[in-house]
Amino acid sequence: MRYEAGERPDFARPTAPLTSRVAYAAAHVVPRTTAENVPGAPADIDWDATLAFRHHVWSWGLGVADAMDTAQRNMGLDWAACTELIRRSAAEASSVGGALVVGVNTDHVADPAISLDEVITAYLEQLEVAEDAGAGVVLMASRHLARAATTAADYERVYRAVLERAGSPVVLHWLGEAFDANLAGYFGPGADDTVIRIIEDNVEKVRGIKMSLLDADAEIALRARLPHSARMFTGDDFNFVGLIESGSDALLGAFAAFAPNASAAVQALDRGDVEGYRAILGPTEALGRQVFAAPTQYYKTGVAFLSWLNGHQPSFTMVGGLHSARSLPHLAEIVRLADAAHALEDPELAARRWNSLLAVNGL
Repeated sequence: MRYEAGERPDFARPTAPLTSRVAYAAAHVVPRTTAENVPGAPADIDWDATLAFRHHVWSWGLGVADAMDTAQRNMGLDWAACTELIRRSAAEASSVGGALVVGVNTDHVADPAISLDEVITAYLEQLEVAEDAGAGVVLMASRHLARAATTAADYERVYRAVLERAGSPVVLHWLGEAFDANLAGYFGPGADDTVIRIIEDNVEKVRGIKMSLLDADAEIALRARLPHSARMFTGDDFNFVGLIESGSDALLGAFAAFAPNASAAVQALDRGDVEGYRAILGPTEALGRQVFAAPTQYYKTGVAFLSWLNGHQPSFTMVGGLHSARSLPHLAEIVRLADAAHALEDPELAARRWNSLLAVNGL
């Protein structure tokens, strides 16, 4: 399991904005190392490290998608912490001209079962927070809506009411049950048709849709039906290489794990170098599949682990004790695949940190 330092990657930060694709990395949060980082404890964030990680992503020309699943939303990060995260990230984005979108949901409502009108109200409360901060919006899939809706018309009604209040076009979010079992059957029977109707009926208020079903064929089929004004943001952390090459933009938790590789790959597309794109990003797909392996909702552990190996946080800890959600053999395979994909930014540091973790565990 021990790791000997490999070759340092040779990626260059872009000198101009990326143009061939819009790409966001869904960023994680870093807790204070000395906080009570155990299951059930409220989030206690290391703001310096958390915001520095966002500057790292921006420095590679990527946008940041914040306060979303990768930030442990519904898995340790409550709405109070989300609100502060949104406001702080928006201020930092403004200071450097970084692209930022943030998640808007209904998860501040404690009651698990609420009416459709209450779902609308809850969405609008969070929308106000995001827009007041100056952030772009991702309208996330809502567990409350999944429980309350009984027909496609229910989804259409809720989205219409929320979108008409949006100050600028938003990104919709279709998250599959592999990420959250509570969202099984989202958008109801004939979900593709429902999504298209929602977008076509609100075309001036929808920038695009992030699709995270881990089904490349389904994404390609829906992408072909989108109005020309709407973008497809792939959220498929298993099949992103081919999907981005064939025309999808990106909003990926995986890109937070290897932002330099993602940036270098899009830079290659900007130059028209498709082979170079494949050579850079292709090896990261196996790494993404390992990070996002079932149970997929624990992918966040792999993202934080790579952040620690790459020197972006002082310790391998996570809000809610989620750093314990993956085994040492699973993490060992992440190390191997990250090395093969040139996703270890400082291999010597990564080797020291990984080998020290093994030593603590008697290996």
